[in-house]
Amino acid sequence: MSKEKFIKSTIILMVGGFLTKFLGMIIKIVMSRLMGSEGIGLYMLILPTFSLFIGLAQFGFPIAISKLVAEDKKNNKNLIFSIIPVSLVINLAIIIFIIAISPYLAKNLLNEPRSYLPLLSIAIVLPLTSLSGILRSYFFGRQRMLPHVVSNVTEDIARLLLIILGVPLFLSKGLEYAVTFVVLTNIISEGVSILVLFFFLPKHFKITKEELIPNGRYLKDTLSIAVPSTTGRLIGSIGYFLEPILLTQGLLLAGYQQSYIINQYGILSGYALPLLLLPSFFTGAISQALLPVVSKAYANNNITFVKAKIKQAIFFSLLIGLPVTILFVLIPQVPLKLIYNTRLGIDYIKILAPICLFQYVQAPLSASLDAMGKSKDNMMGTLIGTILRSILLFTTSLLHIGIYSLIIATSVNVLYVTFQNIRHVRKYLH
Repeated sequence: MSKEKFIKSTIILMVGGFLTKFLGMIIKIVMSRLMGSEGIGLYMLILPTFSLFIGLAQFGFPIAISKLVAEDKKNNKNLIFSIIPVSLVINLAIIIFIIAISPYLAKNLLNEPRSYLPLLSIAIVLPLTSLSGILRSYFFGRQRMLPHVVSNVTEDIARLLLIILGVPLFLSKGLEYAVTFVVLTNIISEGVSILVLFFFLPKHFKITKEELIPNGRYLKDTLSIAVPSTTGRLIGSIGYFLEPILLTQGLLLAGYQQSYIINQYGILSGYALPLLLLPSFFTGAISQALLPVVSKAYANNNITFVKAKIKQAIFFSLLIGLPVTILFVLIPQVPLKLIYNTRLGIDYIKILAPICLFQYVQAPLSASLDAMGKSKDNMMGTLIGTILRSILLFTTSLLHIGIYSLIIATSVNVLYVTFQNIRHVRKYLH
């Protein structure tokens, strides 16, 4: 029965992942049509910062809650209400920080004064994003995947409609106002998502006064999972933030022209990598479905069952990843032409496709470590992998091999983190 539930959860999340990917592509197309390349460029400029602050604001609580709810050893309602006040305090601190740093970030680090308002608007979005993440994680822990999928799809539809209706109005005021509006659409779309989640609560759902009182022990257990998880995500986000800076500086020192760097980085990050990572929504769905299953079984010391589920998740990931890898190695021009109407990036795809097969396997392994309460191992793997990647990225960019320096650095990072995850999972299941 548990096997059937895992497969059912995975299928639901895969379908949901496909729908949100599709809607995400539609949103990008609409944005590019309405705002042009300059508007998209401005939005992409602030996106790493947006991602970084979302990761900080959520503080790893969604993963921690999913794990603890799945273990079914706590009062889940009291668990949620123990975390929400702490989440709001963290969000308030981040909002103050964003307001303080936005002028400097826009003018001195991003070198684009028009990014000030969009950066400032990030602060308003964060609390709802955090609350939405907490509520979704409750349903994940209960292995109820449909609420997550429905809320995600509804959220994207609401955002798409808002962009279509609102962007033309704000463009008349200036491009920065249109980009700011795009960021602020998350407020309404996240609000819609939260309302949808409430519809999935049981009909006779009640909350007692005692359940509203924060429980210190619950909070401590949550933070023991959330802190290393957040640190790992933060390290990854910082690496993502530093990537174009290190690459640009290294290649400029090596004598490459700015036009070459922008062009080749755009081909690799705009065509090759998004195409290679398309199957990741399948492996992401497998990982999300795996986390509550492994959490509950590991908490009950059912190691044999945990091993079986992890092997099953890896098998499913390879079942999807292997045919896609073969396709990308043999005929990369076909999906490139079909999706992006270009042949640019073929050589990059052929080299990175086998490496990305390890990336597909990495996701369920990482989720398994989180489910077993070993987020610190995930964090250390991410930390060392990011340091290796950053050092390699800068040093190899000085060797006159162009954008291949980024390909080498990315490959080493993926291989290192994947093999570290394999080693740790094997250690805890022996």
